[in-house]
Amino acid sequence: MLKNQDSLSELLRSLKLRAEVYVHADFCGHWAVDTSGQRRIPFHMLGSGQGWLHIEGCEPRLLRAGDLVLFPHDVKHLVSSEPQPDAETRLNDPGSESDGPATNLLCGFFDFDNLGSSPLLDGLPQVIVLELGEQGRHPNIRTLIQLMVAELELSEPGSYAVVNQLCYLLFIQVLRLQIAKGLETGLLAALFDRRISRALDAIHTRPEAQWSLMTLAQAAAMGRTSFAERFHQLVGQTPMKYLTLWRMQRARELLLTTERSMLDIAEACGYQSEVAFRKAYRSLMGEPPGQTRRQGEG
Repeated sequence: MLKNQDSLSELLRSLKLRAEVYVHADFCGHWAVDTSGQRRIPFHMLGSGQGWLHIEGCEPRLLRAGDLVLFPHDVKHLVSSEPQPDAETRLNDPGSESDGPATNLLCGFFDFDNLGSSPLLDGLPQVIVLELGEQGRHPNIRTLIQLMVAELELSEPGSYAVVNQLCYLLFIQVLRLQIAKGLETGLLAALFDRRISRALDAIHTRPEAQWSLMTLAQAAAMGRTSFAERFHQLVGQTPMKYLTLWRMQRARELLLTTERSMLDIAEACGYQSEVAFRKAYRSLMGEPPGQTRRQGEG
C-alpha cells in the first residue's frame, strides 16, 4: 500500500522547486562574485581554496573549502578573494591561472515556479552557512556536493541535468537541517508542529473540501480560538487566508498544465460556483483565470 505523500513533499511539488548551476570555475587573483538581485535563491559552494563573504551591515566572514552558503531571501551579497575588495577586483571574472592560488567555486540558484506569496521561506535566516569541510558534519549534504562536483568534472552528456537534480535534493536537505535547528516561526516550523501540521496536511491534500475554521481546528485536535492563534503565530497568516492561497496556487497549476474545464477546476479547488472561483482567482492572482490558461497554451 502506498503511503500518502507528506505535506512538505506536496508543498515542494506544487511550488515546483527547480535548481540550476550557474557557474563552476576556478577563480584566481582579485575576484568577486555577486549573483543576488534576480529574485531567486542563490548559493555558492567552495570546492577548494577560500573566499570572503560580504553582506551589508555584517563583518566579512572567511569561507573555506567545503563551505556552502545560500541566501533564502536573495539578500545583497558578495563573495570575494579579499576581506576588503578594491577597485582591482573583477566582478564575476574567474581570472587566469597565472594570477596565483585558485578558489574553485560552484554557484547556482534555487527557484520556484509557483512561489507566489507562499510563506515557505519565512522564518529562514538571511544567510545560511554550512561548514562542510570537517569530516562527519552533515554527511548527506557532503555526499550530494561530492556527487555534484564529480559530475561537473566528468563533463559527460547529461551532467548538468544530473547536477540540477542533485541541487534539488541539496535544498531539501538544507530545509531539513534548518528544521532540526528549531525554527520558531514560518511555514516550515508549522509543518513540524504536532497539531498545526495536521491542519496543513488537510489543506494541502484535500483543498476541494469545504473547510471552515472549525473543521480545520478539529483536524488539528484543537479549540477554534487556540488553533487560529497558533496557526497565525507560526504561518503569519490566518488559516482561511492560507487555505485560499493554496487553492489559488493549485488552480494556477491546473490551468497551466491541464485542459480541465473552468467549473471542474473550481470544484477541485473548493468552489461550488464558477463565478465565485473566477472572482476569487482574479482578486488574489491579479488576472482572470482565462488569462493564466492562455499562458499555458503559448
